[in-house]
Amino acid sequence: MRRKRNVAIVMVGMILILLLAVAGCSQKEGSKSGDDGQGTAKLEGTLTIAGSTSVQPFSEVLAEKFQEKNPGVKVNVQGGGSSQGVEATISGAADIGAVSRDLSDEEKNRAKLTVTPIAIDGVAIVVNPANQVSGLKTEDVKNIYLGNIKNWKEIGGIDAPITVVSREDGSGTRDAFTNIVMNKEDIVKSAIIQNSTGAVKTTVAGDKNAIGYVSMSKVGKDIKALDIDGNQAIEANVKSGTYKLQRPFIYITKDNPQGLAKAFIDFVLSPEGQNIIVEEGAFKIK
Repeated sequence: MRRKRNVAIVMVGMILILLLAVAGCSQKEGSKSGDDGQGTAKLEGTLTIAGSTSVQPFSEVLAEKFQEKNPGVKVNVQGGGSSQGVEATISGAADIGAVSRDLSDEEKNRAKLTVTPIAIDGVAIVVNPANQVSGLKTEDVKNIYLGNIKNWKEIGGIDAPITVVSREDGSGTRDAFTNIVMNKEDIVKSAIIQNSTGAVKTTVAGDKNAIGYVSMSKVGKDIKALDIDGNQAIEANVKSGTYKLQRPFIYITKDNPQGLAKAFIDFVLSPEGQNIIVEEGAFKIK
């Protein structure tokens, strides 16, 4: 009897050892699959963002920071324009589409797209601080850039020719300006073309008769933002909708974002991501 009892004890012991070994193997396999030992899965894989050239610089900086936090992730950021972002998302060529305008009804009807606003871009119409003009109507700005209004005296200023300053083709800010103000009509050919916000600011700051446009967050003491249609060019008016020279920056996904797309969008909407948005020149959505 004693011998049988001893054999039974030995067998129970061997079973316990086997169970512990199996559990240990399972934990190791969990680590290989991405568990960091604290129950949090490590992100791995590739994410593609495509679309608006205005949103692209923001996406690139956000992607760089996101990759620093998640070394196993590669984020590819591509331009092509807002419409291309919609097409790439619908076709599956991009995980996230970047768009710097509202979606059209046609686009909304083509596929089930989830729209996530990530920022707001306000466009300021700026002049030299010495200019006595403090505000204009949107129609006045349009006519200046069409070449129909050529002298400041026509709109309440001094008798002096207007120096029209614009951004280059392909600029996201120019794209916003032509869509919001110009209704896609061509800017007068005599306009001085600058290839950066800094260059526009420098030109306007150095010419008391100049007019230009920049992202609102880039306005400083060296240039003056005009009131448009009676509304100040300030963040509060952009967010309330009373200042009309603005556009949304949005990300779109097929259905609700999942996996890496969700993780990236969550990061963009986090306090850290929104602070990056502000540092890069737009207004935070939250």
